[in-house]
Amino acid sequence: MTPSGPLRYAARVIRAGGVVAYPTESVFGLGCDPLELPAVERILTGKGRPADAGLILLADDYRRLEPFVAPSPTERRRMLETWPGPVTWVCTASEAAPPWVTGGRGTIAVRVTAHETATELCRASGMAIVSTSANRSGRPPCRSALQVRMRMFAEVDYVLPGQTGGRARPSEIRDARTGTILRAG
Repeated sequence: MTPSGPLRYAARVIRAGGVVAYPTESVFGLGCDPLELPAVERILTGKGRPADAGLILLADDYRRLEPFVAPSPTERRRMLETWPGPVTWVCTASEAAPPWVTGGRGTIAVRVTAHETATELCRASGMAIVSTSANRSGRPPCRSALQVRMRMFAEVDYVLPGQTGGRARPSEIRDARTGTILRAG
């Protein structure tokens, strides 16, 4: 599938070190290249989120996550059983995973999405991207492009049009080491 003009533009913004808002399974997310510290810092500052909270990496395919993860065979099996889909897994991070993504911990939160627009954005960008809800900490997440423009305009270089997947709750988060549910979805 050839990406549309807006998808190509959003991918260029990410590759150039910018911040993009995009639809996911339940809310609009804020994304950037996880290796671009200035972009990650813009997201954290805009949200009012502490750096030690860590961020999720979103991908269209597990292979894009491989540079950032070092899961045991059990962790990997658990993750792959639910992907693509709305389950985020906290697994063992690789030594190459940036501390501004892991929050300085030895774990990293990752998801292979089934949302078509988010999948195409990762594919067009050629990378796993940061994924955190488009909202200021403690405020409701944005569920439309219009809400992003109204609430997060200064933090975002481009808002990718599209619809969320309609889920009422954010993705479930599980610990890949134990299988424990950390946040119900």
